[in-house]
Amino acid sequence: MRTALKDVKQKTCKACSEKFRPSLSTQKACSVKCALDLAKQPANQQLARKAIDQRDRREIKVRKEKLKSRAAHAKDTQQAFNEWVRLRDALLPCVSCGRHHDGQYHAGHYRTVAASPELRFEPLNVHKQCAPCNNHKSGDILNYRIELTKRIGAEAVEWLEGPHEPKKYTVEQLKAMTAEYRAKTRELKRAAA
Repeated sequence: MRTALKDVKQKTCKACSEKFRPSLSTQKACSVKCALDLAKQPANQQLARKAIDQRDRREIKVRKEKLKSRAAHAKDTQQAFNEWVRLRDALLPCVSCGRHHDGQYHAGHYRTVAASPELRFEPLNVHKQCAPCNNHKSGDILNYRIELTKRIGAEAVEWLEGPHEPKKYTVEQLKAMTAEYRAKTRELKRAAA
């Protein structure tokens, strides 16, 4: 049985401009000497440096990710969750004072993270809150509770105030929640556009 070999199309050497038949489709030089001459050109050295830098950055990113602590992953998850809450409640006023303004908004927790860490990522527990109410009035919990009762109902508020099982999230759970809330955020941004 005979196999028909295709005639390889000739290329022009980038270094010496001679015609040659490449053994690889990506080959640009006709010989080792021409390849070395080609590699010494400033434009090719810049490309090589750029490729090496990109590879190094990827490797550093992977190493940093491996060194991340559980607390660092929890912080990432909290940032993704807070952004989602602010977008979810974008059209609503501040949960405490009921006003719309051009200032900064936070994702304010009804039951604080320090008091109830198990409710840290509970969507019913977190709502858009203006910075003055959250920072200067310690969340303005009295008005927060009144508005929260209107939004989610008295039964849900009582559940939030009740006892809860402690939660200790694993790194994998935190990564999954971060990815989930980032996806939800993208979805809300697409819907708003």
